[in-house]
Amino acid sequence: MRNPRHCKGQCCRPPWHHRARPAGTCPRFRKPFCIRREWIGFLSCLLFANAAFAQAPQPIVGTTARPSVTVPRGPLPVFALYSNFWVNLHHVLYEQARLRTERPVVRTQTGAAEQAPAPLSLDALTEKERQDWNSAIEEYEVKLAPHDLLFDEDMVLMNDRLAEMGDDETAEATGFRSGVIAALAKAAPIYRAHWWPGDDHTNRAWIDAVAPLVEQLGAQISRELSSIYHSPWPKGAIHVDVSAYAGVFGGYTTLDPLHITVSSRDPRNQGLAAFEMLFHEASHGLADPVRTALNREFLAQEKPIPRDLWHALLFYTTGEVVRRMMAGAGHESYRPYAEQNRLYERDWQTYQKALDRDWGPYLENRSDFPTAIKRLANDL
Repeated sequence: MRNPRHCKGQCCRPPWHHRARPAGTCPRFRKPFCIRREWIGFLSCLLFANAAFAQAPQPIVGTTARPSVTVPRGPLPVFALYSNFWVNLHHVLYEQARLRTERPVVRTQTGAAEQAPAPLSLDALTEKERQDWNSAIEEYEVKLAPHDLLFDEDMVLMNDRLAEMGDDETAEATGFRSGVIAALAKAAPIYRAHWWPGDDHTNRAWIDAVAPLVEQLGAQISRELSSIYHSPWPKGAIHVDVSAYAGVFGGYTTLDPLHITVSSRDPRNQGLAAFEMLFHEASHGLADPVRTALNREFLAQEKPIPRDLWHALLFYTTGEVVRRMMAGAGHESYRPYAEQNRLYERDWQTYQKALDRDWGPYLENRSDFPTAIKRLANDL
């Protein structure tokens, strides 16, 4: 799952952060709670900001280089897999806040809410720890829980910043607004003492389980998907944060930079499906040519563009490519993620039939890209 493109040159005024900078003065990390990546953008904001903003705490200037973080496994092709304390803490606080406010924390790909997990038990906490933890959750309940991890740009920028932080850095280094900093600072020692060891262990086990297949098949699958989508694979290894919680679907992908966050505990991401999920999420960074071609063809045929067709196509494509590669690696019985999780039922059932007829031959080199796109539009 992906988010819309980032900054288009228009700043907004998010409710939980310092007053936003004037429009037209923002590089990528333009929001006030985010780290400035460019000195020019930072200095221009200082020149144009009014007196009220000038009195607000200034964000710390960051760099485009990611500092050293805990990497559970050495270099792999295609993906760089991380278990990051701050990313995990943020997502756990977000999940707990949504649970307390009775917001969905798990959904199916078709959008239906599923039974929520039980909140974390606070029985082992001291009274002071319980007070601090509840205070942090309350901040998230009001300021962050109402917002979507994927489609809210401010939440995306927060996750990108946290992914840059080393385990030994402090909440103050985020440059976020004071209330969010205070919440992270209060919760950090509690999470580190009571839940982080278990979450980190689960993350590392998940990475260790998926890494051999990434080593064996990762480069080959990345080349195949790049060829199918008519889009180059991103340069360098794609940054993947493995987290105890990663949104209602168990994972999401944001762009500019390409950044995958995936849950190590979500039951949908276990076993061989974890390997496919990595490539499905990565495919969001390759999908623009396919999405553009589909939209253009449907418009040419004067048909409405089917909702989520492009996303169904991504599941279908990645699933078929991974299935074939798995079979060659001795996993002949592997069933793609979409089949395991019954994604083609209800709204996507028509899509599966059309994809089998029109897109499948293209994946098998029995058709070409323009023909497959045209046939899909003809059939739907």
